[in-house]
Amino acid sequence: MSGIAGWFAPGPGAGHQRPTLDAMTAALTGQGPGEGRIWPAGGAALAGPRGGLAEDPEPGRPRAVGREEPPRAAVAFDGVLYEAAAVRAELAGRGHRFRDGTDAETVLHAYLEWGADCAARLDGAFAFAVWDARRRRLLLCRDRLGVRPLYHARLDGAVYFASEPKALLVDSLVEPVLDAEGLRELFTQAKTPGLSVFRGIDEVRPGHVLDVGPGSAERAYWTLRAEPHTDGLDTTVATVHALLADSVARAVTGATSPCSLLSGGLDSGAVTALAARALDPAGTLRTATATFVGYAENFRPDNVRTTPDAPYAAEVARHVGSDHTDVVLGTADLLDRRLREAALRAQDRPTPFAEMDVAGLLIFRAARERSAVALSGEAADEIFGGFTWMHEPDLTAADQFPWVAYEHSHEASRRGLGLGLFDRGLLQKLELAAYGADRYRQALAEVPRLDGEGGQERRMREICHLHVLRWLPRLLDRDDRLSRAAGLEVRMPFCDYRLVEYLFNVPWALKTFDGREKSLLRAAVGELLPRSVVERRKSPFPVNQDPAYSQILRAELARLLDASDSPVLPLLDPVAARGAAAEARGGAHWLSRLNIEMVLQLHGWLTTYGVRLAL
Repeated sequence: MSGIAGWFAPGPGAGHQRPTLDAMTAALTGQGPGEGRIWPAGGAALAGPRGGLAEDPEPGRPRAVGREEPPRAAVAFDGVLYEAAAVRAELAGRGHRFRDGTDAETVLHAYLEWGADCAARLDGAFAFAVWDARRRRLLLCRDRLGVRPLYHARLDGAVYFASEPKALLVDSLVEPVLDAEGLRELFTQAKTPGLSVFRGIDEVRPGHVLDVGPGSAERAYWTLRAEPHTDGLDTTVATVHALLADSVARAVTGATSPCSLLSGGLDSGAVTALAARALDPAGTLRTATATFVGYAENFRPDNVRTTPDAPYAAEVARHVGSDHTDVVLGTADLLDRRLREAALRAQDRPTPFAEMDVAGLLIFRAARERSAVALSGEAADEIFGGFTWMHEPDLTAADQFPWVAYEHSHEASRRGLGLGLFDRGLLQKLELAAYGADRYRQALAEVPRLDGEGGQERRMREICHLHVLRWLPRLLDRDDRLSRAAGLEVRMPFCDYRLVEYLFNVPWALKTFDGREKSLLRAAVGELLPRSVVERRKSPFPVNQDPAYSQILRAELARLLDASDSPVLPLLDPVAARGAAAEARGGAHWLSRLNIEMVLQLHGWLTTYGVRLAL
């Protein structure tokens, strides 16, 4: 796994040096030796992984990456295409000839045939850059849901791009600056499409094409549309099953002994059971579950976790006959400084979920030891309506993102998730409530609606749209970056745009036809799984319940507060921070621990990246 990088610079400049491209590529997470470079004339350069580069497909003329003769067009590609053979067959019928049939070559031929409209003809999880020397244009594109990232920055008339922000910080291309807007993005739990936390670095929006050239513009090639749903319950259930089964089958095609990341819940169980059926009889499905030392034996329920994962995951593994592994993590693993820094660097931003980030990195690493491709149940809650707050009328009726309303309903996160130790004056100056409200209104204005649709159906259409386009991108970013750091390719069958489009238009009354969350998914896959798993209440990713973990976090916080040179200190409420460091039990609620995590993470990020505050 690696990413792509490059630039388009119409005029002369320092960015036209090969060492800059080498540095950008080296900065990408998971980038290995021997990665490719294309250095066309005309002020453009591309870099990408093996198999991720293609150029000038003119027949009869041998081409090689690294040559000096400029190509007519070139592409750098990151990700995977589904049904690429069908696209190549159509293009072959139009006279195109393929050398090796890579996804990058498929994209390049598609561009030469259809131009920027090629994006709508491709299906998969991808980000790519096309340099068209004939038209002197650079085209940047992301898949519909934004599973693969792509960032860009404009500097002195040039446009630089990369799969990760860190590659745009090398050689003083972009100074790492955190301004007020960046801090607001860090502190609010809704991702604004197009923004990063670094000043001067933006992202290509999911489902968009950015055309850099004469008349530069970004446009959407895909968006959710509101359409009447005319299928009855039985047909809807059958359609969901068919779409999901096909998506899983495409995800395992070409994958040798893939691994399913199994939590013991309905979502990952559905993917696992369908993958076991879709695999070639000679293939082996591997499964892996993250848990903690003594977690199942000493499990203590909280307000969102009522049962431990491992026993249910083991039951699914036995049921489908997978080669199963429990990845058992200890407190020492979660507090390992190198692992915490690796998780931070992978994401290029601090989060209050350092514990889960490290656990995620370790489960991805464990999966990579036996498989190159893993399957994830991510996105099921967003499209089927699985989150707790989607089923609480007070939260769905709130005039804000429902997950923010949920956070504010708990004392431990009333200031904001992970913000309990920050200076109240700073939080007031940032006007986080107003910022969140503005982002919420922008998101709400983008929701398509049916004529005459009202009441709960209208509101729940809004809620589902908000989750797909504002909540899910944060999780996809996290999964992509951590799995990339582990060298693992994670495929997400629930992110199939056909399934997302279909479910977006299924009425809420059908999605909850039996009065429970994810009714349709249960009905669609219930016969494939043990009854205990089908009926299990949703349980989020587990958290470490070892008291020593909180004690060590508090000790870390105390040491940070005693230091005089930490860049995070001016942002803190010293009384609240000292109180948290001295608190005997680490807070009355597990959410309280996130306050300490956020402070430690922000300190590490500001220090490691040399971030300058401009508030």
